[in-house]
This record gives sequence, C-alpha cells and structure tokens, in this order.
Amino acid sequence: MITAIVRYKLPASIKRADCVAHFHKIAPGFGGVKGLIQKQFIWAENGIAGGVYQWDTIEDARAFYTGPWLDGIVERYGNYPEIEYFTTFAICDARTGEVVHTEPKAAPKANAA
Repeated sequence: MITAIVRYKLPASIKRADCVAHFHKIAPGFGGVKGLIQKQFIWAENGIAGGVYQWDTIEDARAFYTGPWLDGIVERYGNYPEIEYFTTFAICDARTGEVVHTEPKAAPKANAA
C-alpha cells in the first residue's frame, strides 16, 4: 500500500470557504479511481492545500498524478504540486483498535554487540 501526500500553494484569492466548497464539489468524483483506496482533502491556514491519498500501488498513484489531474491543478492554482510517496506498513483505526498490516510482519534484527 502507498500513501501519497500532495501539497500545493493556493492563490491568495482562494479563501478557506472557497476551498471547502471546491473540495465538497469534487470529492464524489474520486469514487472508482483505479487503485485509490481513500483520499483526505486537506487545507492549512498558511494557504497550502492538497490531499493525503492511500493507493493500492505506486503505479496507480503515479498514473493518476499525470495528465488531466496535473493539468487541472496547474490551471486552477498556477503551480505544480509537491508529491511525496510513502510505503504504508500498517494502519491502526484508533476508534476500534483494529490494526491492518499491509506487509507481512517482520521480526526485528538483533543488535550486533
């Protein structure tokens, strides 16, 4: 499983309410995106917005962040996003305590003395 963190700078003309309205409008469109497990839409007071995405594979993530998606970000916000990819080893649902291991558990290596 891959987690991607995507951030971009919003133009000063786009305020919090504008961002909320846009995210609410586009959120349903992410249903059925190949390989996408979940997306969180994020915004910060410093004018940075974006998303935290969970993907089945790095190939699915990289395929999505090209073409129409990238063109839309650049057109709307006037800059290219920063995208970081992480391998996700485990997920803990804090409400239920359920832990999902996305890779087989590995035994820690003993320290060589």
